[in-house]
Amino acid sequence: MKYTFYKYQGTGNDFIMVDNRNDIFPKNDTKLVAQLCDRRFGIGADGLILLENDESTDFRMVYYNSDGNQSSMCGNGGRCIVAFASQLGVITNETEFDAVDGHHHATIDENGIVSLRMKDVNDVSVYEDYVFLDTGSPHHVELVDDLPNLDVKGIGANIRYSGLYGDKGSNVNFVSQLAPDKFSVRTYERGVEDETFSCGTGVTAVAIAMNVLGKAVGETICLQTPGGDLTVSFQQSGKDFSHVYLTGPAKFVFEGEAAW
Repeated sequence: MKYTFYKYQGTGNDFIMVDNRNDIFPKNDTKLVAQLCDRRFGIGADGLILLENDESTDFRMVYYNSDGNQSSMCGNGGRCIVAFASQLGVITNETEFDAVDGHHHATIDENGIVSLRMKDVNDVSVYEDYVFLDTGSPHHVELVDDLPNLDVKGIGANIRYSGLYGDKGSNVNFVSQLAPDKFSVRTYERGVEDETFSCGTGVTAVAIAMNVLGKAVGETICLQTPGGDLTVSFQQSGKDFSHVYLTGPAKFVFEGEAAW
């Protein structure tokens, strides 16, 4: 039997979207999700996202990495599912939805710019060469000198699988400062096990980490990724970061049919 899917991308971070309000998708079929995300033998994507009914919010977001496993929060995926919900008519220009890390508020404007509220952050660990924090997903943040020529996949994998983060590992972000409140970011994502064009929870982590390190002076930070630019804003009170918003484009790419 064939089912309709939709493809979305947020600054090059691409996702297969499925309207699962009728519970049609075999959610425990890890191999199927991995096959659909495969760029040679499937549709191709960094992840797969189900939009489902939720009793207390507009909808629920269920996110799978491209390896087929359900994972922690995906910021760009969260922005894309807001655009998807708008396309389906589930929401108009504002929403509250549920995800693995709790409820999220978001807005979408007429140009497809989505502003997504991320989780509050009150635990940032600063080490000699890197910063670690959780923005819905765990992130290692490290400043580097030659970001354009960095072996992100190789070095990122070494850190992800090192003894620093145990069996679960961490996403790894490499950062270069471009201006007082602007940074270039490249990210190695666990579950994809490669560099992605953009990572929403990653740039959120970078913005907060740069503030903590004193590299950023404001509460609105511009992040340049290989897939495009994103903005992260927040309110800081001591070591606490609240009203954290990830803002950028979320675009519909195409619609198709797949068998599962």
